[in-house]
Amino acid sequence: MTYEAMSLDVQHLLTRLGITKCILLGHSMGGKTAMTLALQRPDLVECLISVDIGPTSTAPVSEFSAYISAMKSVKIPDGLPRSAARQLADHQLRSVVQHPQLRQFLLTNLVEVEGHYVWRVNLDAISQHLVDIMNFPVFHKPYPGPALFLGGSDSPYIRSQDYPEIQRLFPKADVQYIAGAGHIVHQDKFGEFITAVLNFLPPP
Repeated sequence: MTYEAMSLDVQHLLTRLGITKCILLGHSMGGKTAMTLALQRPDLVECLISVDIGPTSTAPVSEFSAYISAMKSVKIPDGLPRSAARQLADHQLRSVVQHPQLRQFLLTNLVEVEGHYVWRVNLDAISQHLVDIMNFPVFHKPYPGPALFLGGSDSPYIRSQDYPEIQRLFPKADVQYIAGAGHIVHQDKFGEFITAVLNFLPPP
């Protein structure tokens, strides 16, 4: 589960869909995957939007590993209605994942399969590749196209110390912050997020 591997997945999808050039938007891990693809294959990317993540290590500010451990420890009895199962999982996550919006985001991955509640994301694979997920691959050649780094003002994921690396790899980058938004910018401030994205995109 490296960003190079996930970038190749997206490249294969583009080929399968017959898309020769795309506008690429990704959040968090998806943002790192989008950046990796833009740096590997700039010919495929018309422009790039990275939501609340930069091309640097997030290990110093991330609580991701604690969230994964908390998700793995959730126990839901079989046969519970979906609403009750989500409420129980929410209660079990609360001590570690303190922000209600973030818990709701994580709970979108709780699904029922043949009467059992499971996480649809591969938590074991994520745990085994946490170092790769927290870091970012080394690149020397910049992406020449336009890029928007859109962060939440209340999130620590795009820091001022990241600006030199953003500028080195994405020399046409614009860094913006949405006031009052945390890491899940598009959930916290949906209207402002859509406006910022549309203002960045080229006219149709």
